[in-house]
Amino acid sequence: METTGWLLLIAFAQVLHGISTWKLYVKAGRKAWEAFVPVYNGIVLMKIINRPKYWILLLFIPVINLFLFPIIWIEILRTFGKKSTLDMLLGIFTLGFYVAYVNYTQDVIYHEKRDLKAPNKTMDTIGSLSFAIVVATLVHTYFIQPFTIPTSSLEKSLLVGDFLFVSKFNYGARTPMTPIAAPMVHDTLPLIKVKSYAEKPQLPYFRFPALQKIERNDIVVFNWPADTLYHMYKAADKRYDKPIDKKTNYVKRCTTIPGDKIELKDGIVYINGKESILPERAKPQYSYKVAWDGKTQVNLDYIKQELQITDAFGQIANDTLLFSALPQESADRIKNIPGITKIERIIHKEADPAIFPGSKNWNVDNLGPIYIPEAGKTVSLTKETLPFYKKIISEYEGKELIVTGNEIRIDGKVANSYTFEQDYYWMMGDNRHNSLDSRYWGFVPADHIVGKPIFIWMSIEGINDGIKNWSIRWDRLFTTVSGTGQPQSYFKYFLFALAGYFAFDYFRNKKKKKDEEA
Repeated sequence: METTGWLLLIAFAQVLHGISTWKLYVKAGRKAWEAFVPVYNGIVLMKIINRPKYWILLLFIPVINLFLFPIIWIEILRTFGKKSTLDMLLGIFTLGFYVAYVNYTQDVIYHEKRDLKAPNKTMDTIGSLSFAIVVATLVHTYFIQPFTIPTSSLEKSLLVGDFLFVSKFNYGARTPMTPIAAPMVHDTLPLIKVKSYAEKPQLPYFRFPALQKIERNDIVVFNWPADTLYHMYKAADKRYDKPIDKKTNYVKRCTTIPGDKIELKDGIVYINGKESILPERAKPQYSYKVAWDGKTQVNLDYIKQELQITDAFGQIANDTLLFSALPQESADRIKNIPGITKIERIIHKEADPAIFPGSKNWNVDNLGPIYIPEAGKTVSLTKETLPFYKKIISEYEGKELIVTGNEIRIDGKVANSYTFEQDYYWMMGDNRHNSLDSRYWGFVPADHIVGKPIFIWMSIEGINDGIKNWSIRWDRLFTTVSGTGQPQSYFKYFLFALAGYFAFDYFRNKKKKKDEEA
């Protein structure tokens, strides 16, 4: 839905509100026209039902408003004497139209000084749960979102089984594009495994001001641009274009930012012609082929456990060990094992048609140079350059693209250049040979950015192996994701702070009780 369409929908809702409630406004001593003026009618309504004015702001926040509207319907009904359980249920299950029924058919009395407490325990519980959901959804959507690392693409920086807090405000919180959706879940409802949202309506893209820009080597959570699965739990039998904010969440390292040029030479990343230097905490991993003398017994368990190469896997075949996902320091340690004669990093040379953009003889270790699109910048369009930007033009920026021979038409006009409407990024995993990243599906649009991982609050080894095999990684609890030096756990400081809070609360309550007795 375009911005104009959304504004028209809001205007229609305001008119509908006025038609449904104007007589109640008059009953409360207000003017009938006050029920029709956008925003102002909400301020007046909050006075009528004796509720805080900030509720108006919450009504304009997507997803949050889905829970607040039923609360307001109930508050209106209670204010005008309709406070039975049946009245409450009718208000909710008629989507507020019961208020309009009362407005036109009932001779109600305005209770200005009504008791704001819930009429019964059931309604009190429902009200408490509703507000708890509102607050939790607000935090989850605009401030901090929990996130779990499901794959090894960022080993060893982030491990499978790490539980993160992802900041929405660092890069600017994005308002939901899919306003009708279940709170605090992504694209699928747990257990029943069905879609958690309605595809329409869709809100225009909007992002609040950011605290910082995305920088090279930042770890970023984003919606996977290539997610076109119809159902994430079943084999896809057709393409399905999900709403942007309901595409699968991915976490990778931002290798290059808008305006950069990236190139991979034998697995080494070059940005604008210079080798990319990763931060100290990043540990890029590659596949290795290790030769041994065939006589000395090589103990794979020793290699994995004693040398802490726990996430690599080895296989003996014709006097050769094959390892995947080894950081350089682990590869160096292997050299000193008796019987090892040679260790060689595997570098792919053969062309891979799956590598972006699919028109070059590139592979995961050798590709580029590729220009990373920047908003407002223009590139020339030819038959050779179009594969790089085809998806941007036709999908991410919604233009009609028709190619006939060497002729390129955009929105019906012949085009030999294109100006980008938003920024794009190139995301890669540190586990270079075991990461589905931009090398396969290209650029990540700015409107797909979700947030920045800032904190690991829990880490479980063996998270995918059943609860009996779980083991808490205590050294990773309460560690920061970014920063200089090696990660340090702040868990003990958290425990001290928690103990301090309980002690303070205990003595405060004790003093309060003593004062009451006096």
